Amino acid sequence: MSAQTDSWDRAALCIALLRFAPGYLGGSIIRMRASPQRDAVISSLEPLRMRRLHPTISDEQLFGGLDLAATLNSSQVIENKGIFETSCSAVLAMAERCPSDLAAKLAHQLDRDIGHCIVALDEGAEQDEATPPALSERLPFHIAPEGRIPADWAPVPAGTSTVDPATVTSDPDDLTALTILAAHFGIDSLRAPLLALRVARTHAAFHARTILARDDLETAASLVFPHRATRVPQEAETESTPPPPEPETETDSGAQESLELPDGDMLVDAVRALLPPDILAGLVPAGTSRRTGGDGAGQKRKGNRRGRPLPSRPGRLDGRSRIDLVATLRAAAPWQPIRRQAQPDTSGLLIRPADIRLKRYQEQSDRLLIFAVDASGSAAVSRLNEAKGAVELLLAEAYAARDHVALISFRGAESEILLPPTRSLVQTKRRLASLPGGGGTPLATGLQQAALLATQSQSKGLTPTIVVLTDGRANVALDGSTDRTRAAEDADKMARLIRSQGFLTLVIDMSARPQASLKTLAGHFDGPYLALPRADAQALTGAVSAALSV
Repeated sequence: MSAQTDSWDRAALCIALLRFAPGYLGGSIIRMRASPQRDAVISSLEPLRMRRLHPTISDEQLFGGLDLAATLNSSQVIENKGIFETSCSAVLAMAERCPSDLAAKLAHQLDRDIGHCIVALDEGAEQDEATPPALSERLPFHIAPEGRIPADWAPVPAGTSTVDPATVTSDPDDLTALTILAAHFGIDSLRAPLLALRVARTHAAFHARTILARDDLETAASLVFPHRATRVPQEAETESTPPPPEPETETDSGAQESLELPDGDMLVDAVRALLPPDILAGLVPAGTSRRTGGDGAGQKRKGNRRGRPLPSRPGRLDGRSRIDLVATLRAAAPWQPIRRQAQPDTSGLLIRPADIRLKRYQEQSDRLLIFAVDASGSAAVSRLNEAKGAVELLLAEAYAARDHVALISFRGAESEILLPPTRSLVQTKRRLASLPGGGGTPLATGLQQAALLATQSQSKGLTPTIVVLTDGRANVALDGSTDRTRAAEDADKMARLIRSQGFLTLVIDMSARPQASLKTLAGHFDGPYLALPRADAQALTGAVSAALSV
């Protein structure tokens, strides 16, 4: 209970400092799901009179745009003022869904240092559903109180202080101490100690002090560093009584400075006490985390019909492209006085072909994972059970990345689509309830079926990826004959065909010992090869996720 109460006390202090100097601090992240507790936190920021932003907000609303009616009436470019025309406070709803381009634009506004304040409402439920780093690393606070809100909770009163935080005097060693402290906790961004120094100055001004005190540094470190820390520093072996400080002397420019805090480990202890308990569990190796946030995992395709809007481009009308009227008028407006002098008898707006601007969109296609599973031999039941578990685990995660899954089984002399492309977990379990096994290994036939399904899916707007699970002992050719040499040749031909279509392919060797033939087959695919003998569904899912960045 005390830890939860402390988290609400820290939230109250962050809000009080933010209300005291919003433009100097820059904003905060509020990571809370929609609830009465979050409503109470947001209502405490009402004195800031914040404008509301949405992840799909346009550039014209942010930075201003062409006033079409006024421009047509005056024949001169007249623009509307955007939200960031002057310093303002804004709240970004659904910050975990904020696209990277919008995060970069908001980060640029904060870097201009003209008094903007942005509060990001983060409703992410998982570790990887969070505000984009480009924006989060520029916001000093991370408000995420735990448990129920105390009955008497309210922001800390500011009193009557009129001290400007920018005028608070600090010692150069203060920034050094904060920088070294950040390095102790694995924080590699230099913005963190700079933000901590701003918070320390704001805390001093909040209490009507004009000189930075030790309490200000400890408070700033405890508010800025814990949610940014990536490691827990080891306890350093120190002497019981530190030696007296040596007098300052000039040192060589090439001498190395040790990462020791000027005033001991009190700052380290203050930050370590507030570290979240799952900090190490949330760290994963680079390249093994799946991408989420609703942007899909397929290829990006540009067009002029649907998708995310892109900046318009000059072009000619061909009956299929869509004209960007506002951009066209913006391009034509500056030339109206000159064109009016050249054609004084012509009324209306004078448009030239060079003024035409066409709309562009970028569409993110859904990805289809096609599992081609070898169901031959006495060990087929084991392999199919592994494939079944892997498909169900991937389907459980498919919604966040908008992935589809299909399953192809090949045995005897033929292949069969057991599961068409789907995202339904119920349908998958029904189809995978009982799978047949036994017979020869028609690897080439399975690859042919996977290639046909991938081609059909691509024509429907999906981005197919083929995952082949086999022991590599192909013994049935495409014509159904049992000839190992010919079966291997047909499999290689199908691999080259799939490669020529540009499909990403992963080969998983499920045999007891890695097979050189499968490694060669993966080379024909120009794709990765994984040897996973006796792998269970969890290991298979992790391997697929790591290899394909699922």
